[in-house]
Amino acid sequence: QDPQSVINLNIHYLVMRGRKIKSRTWKKQRYFRLQEDCMTIWYKSKKAGNAHSTFSVGDVEAVREGHQSEVLLSIADEFPPDRCFTLVFRGRRGNLDLVAESAGEAQSWIKGIRKLIDNLENMGQREKLDQWICDWFKRADKNRDGQMNFKEVRDLLKMMNVDMNEHHALRLFTMADKSQSGTLEDDEFVLFYKMLTQREDVLRVFQEYSGDGQKLTLQDLKDFLREEQLHEDGVQQYALKLIERYEPSDTAKMLQAMTFDGFLMYLSSSEGSISNPTMVDLYQDMTRPLCHYFISSSHNTYLLEDQIRGHSSVEGYIRALKRGCRCVEVDCWDGPNGEPIVYHGHTFTSKIFFKDVVTVLGNYAFKASQYPVILSIENHCSVEQQKVMAQHLTQILGDKLLKSPLDGKIPIGLPSPEDLKGKILLKGKKIGGLENSMNGVVDDPLMGEVSDEEETAEIDDDHHRNDSIRRRKSKQHLSKELSDCVVYCKSVHFSSFKHSQIHSKFYEISSFTESKARKHIREAGAEFVLHNARQLSRVYPSGLRTDSSNFNPQDMWNTGCQIVALNFQTAGVEMDLNDGLFSQNGHCGYVLKPTFMRNTDERFDPENPQNRDGYKPLSLSVQVISGQQLPKVNIKEGSIIDPLVRVEIHGVPLDQAKQETRYIDNNGFNPVWYDTLQFTIHVPELALVRFVVEDYDKTSKNDFVGQFTLPFTCIQPGYRHIHLLSKDGTSIPPSSLFVHVRITKLT
Repeated sequence: QDPQSVINLNIHYLVMRGRKIKSRTWKKQRYFRLQEDCMTIWYKSKKAGNAHSTFSVGDVEAVREGHQSEVLLSIADEFPPDRCFTLVFRGRRGNLDLVAESAGEAQSWIKGIRKLIDNLENMGQREKLDQWICDWFKRADKNRDGQMNFKEVRDLLKMMNVDMNEHHALRLFTMADKSQSGTLEDDEFVLFYKMLTQREDVLRVFQEYSGDGQKLTLQDLKDFLREEQLHEDGVQQYALKLIERYEPSDTAKMLQAMTFDGFLMYLSSSEGSISNPTMVDLYQDMTRPLCHYFISSSHNTYLLEDQIRGHSSVEGYIRALKRGCRCVEVDCWDGPNGEPIVYHGHTFTSKIFFKDVVTVLGNYAFKASQYPVILSIENHCSVEQQKVMAQHLTQILGDKLLKSPLDGKIPIGLPSPEDLKGKILLKGKKIGGLENSMNGVVDDPLMGEVSDEEETAEIDDDHHRNDSIRRRKSKQHLSKELSDCVVYCKSVHFSSFKHSQIHSKFYEISSFTESKARKHIREAGAEFVLHNARQLSRVYPSGLRTDSSNFNPQDMWNTGCQIVALNFQTAGVEMDLNDGLFSQNGHCGYVLKPTFMRNTDERFDPENPQNRDGYKPLSLSVQVISGQQLPKVNIKEGSIIDPLVRVEIHGVPLDQAKQETRYIDNNGFNPVWYDTLQFTIHVPELALVRFVVEDYDKTSKNDFVGQFTLPFTCIQPGYRHIHLLSKDGTSIPPSSLFVHVRITKLT
């Protein structure tokens, strides 16, 4: 339905005087108002005179009621929970903590914004586009008279990334001005926009398959689906379903035909997207041992910024868990009054209480996925505070915490994600083995040495000798209570693959710095793959990455490392790859490794993939046809982007490749390329494909415009739209690319 008709809640009248809170001492008066479009929230500070800002309801992911953020908890004694609420934004943008003047006003906003978010999520493709057009109209109608003269239209074209000569713009303007008033009103502007966005590229495809150039008969549509989209089974049923779902004309529906509008709607939908919808949903076997899956994993999850002075926050855990992350990390140190704290030791990062992290884990662990969460503990606490940690874990998490093997028997292998649904597993040091604790044998607790891995120890690995940074590993003793909380993830020091093969237990897990992992990959890639078929490995960023940058996770996945821990707070290609890999299988945070990486009888060397059984390379051909409504990257008035598209293949070393289209001068609105890029894929099961749009700049580095990354195995062939994501991984509708994809066997 039209967003304007959602106003059964009197949402129209949402206005609020309240306080924006940043800390116990930073509380500023703000005035908030929902704009008439029911999509934009306008706000200004009391002192700022005329200065004001806006944000879109579409940027808000959720509304939390009461003292549900660290900031609001810190002022809980000052403002009651029924006046407090938090707006949580998409991506990596900070929360907005607000205190309303009254509980009633807070409720109006909480209910109102939730209703608007709901409406937005339930909007179809066409409604979203209409809303987008409507937003632009309001932005360009400078004098707010509901009409647009030619000058306003010309300014609007610049805002929309269109560089059109005046003569052509005037011709379209005159054609759309049906009332001949010299201005465009609502409907006329929509007509103008539709002429502006006429999809010649899609029309060309439509006319190629249409017998009369006006419609696709059922047979025409079936031919298109078979020949271009490579649908094989149940094509008739599928064609009828597409007509039913996307054809706006009832007459065409009765004739079992599809008009151009319906065809464009289908190609712009999730079914016309490059990602196979059946693989976006949960589709993999979830009953294999835990070590047979790649697991979405976060490093130093408590940090929102850098590793030296960054802010520690439980928000880091909430954000990671909501993105489907299944392995989070805590660095625990002795804190005041016997309460363990979490922070990046020996740095200036702020501190949070361990018990608050555990509470958040209990509340958010299973919101995005039911599959198990691994809590990786780097433990620097005294035995006394370790007991407190064990107490918090047991009391706060209750049944969610796995404290003994599933069936009470001595296990012979790792359980599966399916077996462990709804469970939180502790990864850390353990006194003795799983068998001992099952047999009631208690080792001397003084034998338990902790200190999982001190990240600065790896500075030696990176050949940086700096005595002020280097520290010796401290040896601490382990409390039996904390040791007992570790079941299937006992942290052990890694000696060699040979040693592991003979002595390792299936429940043991070793952690590697990125440089150590790379060394093993170089020297013994195939052994590393076999090691990872039997037990879990964790790889984490070098301690030198004080800026919270990330390493390329693909190198680690190529050898079957399951827990590849990244700084989730840092946007960039590495997190794009992580988001891309885990965008499949219901975003559940677990992706089944290819058979040749799970089978201990097979030998797979990522450096020499041609030597494996069943080696079948494929050819990938991508024709980049066009782009639609690409976002502006330069705020400078009148600047318009010069877009180019780069297609990157990330996979085994032999598959790493990238190719670019040419750039198009001054057109971010509807650039057309028709450039074909060709790739050979040797290990399709491990390859990820990243589509990047950049603004070409001949004098400096190109600016990032948008990207989309997906597993090669999830690509749908044929004519497809790619819906672009921002740097933060959030969607930026209606920005897209239109491509034609072909995948063929190489003989």
